Formats: sequence, C-alpha cells, structure tokens
Amino acid sequence: MNHLLRGNAWKYGDNVDTDVIIPARYLNTSNEQELAAHCMEDIDSTFAQKVHPNDVIVAGENFGCGSSREHAPIAIKACGVSIVIAKSFARIFFRNAINIGLPILEHPTFSDEVSKDDVIEVNLSEGILKNLTTGKTYQCSAFPKEIQNLIQQGGLINYTKNKLGV
Repeated sequence: MNHLLRGNAWKYGDNVDTDVIIPARYLNTSNEQELAAHCMEDIDSTFAQKVHPNDVIVAGENFGCGSSREHAPIAIKACGVSIVIAKSFARIFFRNAINIGLPILEHPTFSDEVSKDDVIEVNLSEGILKNLTTGKTYQCSAFPKEIQNLIQQGGLINYTKNKLGV
C-alpha cells in the first residue's frame, strides 16, 4: 500500500452533501471519468478542471451527508484525489468510500488549521497527518491492517476477488 500520500489541499466546510459532490443530474451514468468531470461542481465550479492527481480534500463535519449514492466517493477517487480528511463523515459515505477504495480519515481540528493549497502529507499506516506548509503534525486513528489492505486493493470487490482467487 502506498502508505505515504502527498498533495495540495482543497478546503470545504461542514455538511458537504452528496448532491454537491456529484449532482443528481449526472447520476444517469456510472462512467467514472464522466462522474469525475462533474465532481464538486455545484460547490466549486473549478474543482474538476483544476484538481491534480494526489490532491487532498479537507472538510469539516458530516462530509458526504445526504443520499447514500456511491457515485460520490467514486467521483472523488476518479478525479485523482488521494484522500479525504474531515472532522466527521456521514456513515454511509464512510462505508461507501472504504468499499470503493477511497482513503478517508477523521480528525477533530485538522481542517480548522488548513488553508486551500497547503501541502498535506498523510501516512495512512500510522494515521499521521502533516501540513507541510505550516509544519504542524497531527495524529489520528489509522485503519486496522485488514481495512488498509482492502483500500490498497482498490475496494471491496477487488479485495473479495483476490481473497477468493478469482
């Protein structure tokens, strides 16, 4: 698993719901690149055009609230975002993110001390967050090894196929 992730921060507030992550008008496709092209457009019209591979989304409370669509974490991952860090996640988004292999971490104060374009480094295996722009380091709970393995393999479907030898 690529335990060390590094990218620029995209910062959002509280209650970023699945309707702004991927608006309902684009749910008629399951094409990941089409979903990526419209990711976050109702909250940040420049996101899909300006996001770079490995960039990091940092947000406040209740990220991914709203509809239980797995299109939302798929769109984020397909954009090249390496991880989402928030104060908290809606539980269904949390599970959908893990199921499709999108790393997510919770920390109660990290987002308060991050600005857009700060350079963020994350050690997934140890749960260490670093804001390289400010020099501050934060500790959060790392996922158990089995969940880290599931994320590394690209999500639950790939994990299950590998486990079954299919």
